[in-house]
Amino acid sequence: MTDDYWLEAKNISCFKNEYEVVKDLNLNLKYSENVILIGPNGSGKSSLLELINRNIYPVLKKDTVFKLFNKELINIWELRKKISTVNYDIKSRINDNLMVFDLIISGLYSKYCKISHKSEKDVSLAENLINKMLITKLSQKYFLHLSEGEKQIVLIARALIKNPEILILDEPIANLDLKSKFYVLDKLNELSKLNTKIICVTHDISMITEIYNRVIMMKDRIIIADGTQNETINSKNLSILFDINIEVIKHKGYWHIYRKPKELQAIE
Repeated sequence: MTDDYWLEAKNISCFKNEYEVVKDLNLNLKYSENVILIGPNGSGKSSLLELINRNIYPVLKKDTVFKLFNKELINIWELRKKISTVNYDIKSRINDNLMVFDLIISGLYSKYCKISHKSEKDVSLAENLINKMLITKLSQKYFLHLSEGEKQIVLIARALIKNPEILILDEPIANLDLKSKFYVLDKLNELSKLNTKIICVTHDISMITEIYNRVIMMKDRIIIADGTQNETINSKNLSILFDINIEVIKHKGYWHIYRKPKELQAIE
């Protein structure tokens, strides 16, 4: 049923500066799924996000279909209520001297500053979310004083305060040290208990934890694999995806990759 899908795309192509950045896309995304989209830099992941966020538009052809939340035409402000996106660029917009509690509330107003006219309802929404995410101690700190991992979680909290149906995370552990990476991964695993579904876009296989029930692999602007973790994550698919001969194993809920020694690569 079409009502099961919040995104429906059939034979979709998009261009930027006369270059085809989305190529023959056929994809349906269900309300019930946590999805991880993985691929190397330049694979088309970011362009797919731009398509979803209506920053680029598909070429209209006879056989194309593109619907968001069962609508071919959707108001951009309605879309912003249903989808929240967190990416690395957001950090540069935030005043370091803004308190975390105020930053989270600012998400209700699509701003990055202290809201002077916040209501009791705003405060209550922020407090409930902070309690659910177990970040009470962080909420009274200044953004400047947070670790990089803590900053990422706070930005996710800011995105969640609007209670979106879909949370898009664009490279959420990029540029983080090892401790911060595990902090973010642990918090994201806890977030899976909330109503919001996650789409995580990454090139890092360590992001693929058990909360994701669907894996989509993109290379050269097309989808080369799509399915459950057990269906898609294997040495053959990942070697093709990243153009390097690697071996992948799963240990205690996490995937690990190893580059095969050159002598083994030569034999194969």
